[in-house]
Amino acid sequence: MRNKEKIKIFTSTITAGKYKGKKIEIPDIFTTRSSKSILKESLFNTLQFDIIDKNFVEVFSGSGSIGLEALSRGAGQAYFMEYNKIAFHCLEKNAKGIDASNSHLFYGDSFEKFPLVYEIVKKSNEKTYFYFDPPFSTRDGMDDIYDKTVALIETIEPNVCELVIVEHMTNLTMPDSIGALKQSKRKKFGRSALTYYQP
Repeated sequence: MRNKEKIKIFTSTITAGKYKGKKIEIPDIFTTRSSKSILKESLFNTLQFDIIDKNFVEVFSGSGSIGLEALSRGAGQAYFMEYNKIAFHCLEKNAKGIDASNSHLFYGDSFEKFPLVYEIVKKSNEKTYFYFDPPFSTRDGMDDIYDKTVALIETIEPNVCELVIVEHMTNLTMPDSIGALKQSKRKKFGRSALTYYQP
């Protein structure tokens, strides 16, 4: 009867920009972790005004807190991919309540949906920020999710990409370069870290 249990919902808040103070719902499921507020603050301090009018792609989006924050801070269009049904329902609700017209939602496996979204942003002729936060578990045996993520990043062409950001476990060493992109910055936040790549 476990699936009849009510999923606990946490809330977080858009921290800056035109939707500041709006609430985001985050379901308490193991694939969805809210990015720590200190990590999110550091990310957007790095991006600042550079994201204005640019595309923002949140690849493993969960409830969409990073992409919706990007829209609040001026990103032009945000693209979200999520395969977990509960998280996707929260994402739909969050996008509708914050910025439905500039949020593009794709339900399904991020590895399968990425080429479709990539073609859309490529055709837009607007530089794109890609945010990868693959669901990591504290268990071993999740390594291939990073290999698959790196393989996706390898497909990103420099003329399409402004920046790729990967949120990952701190104890994971990310490569110095992936495809045509070079690592430009790495910052640790307890168990999580952000690594940045640019053309």
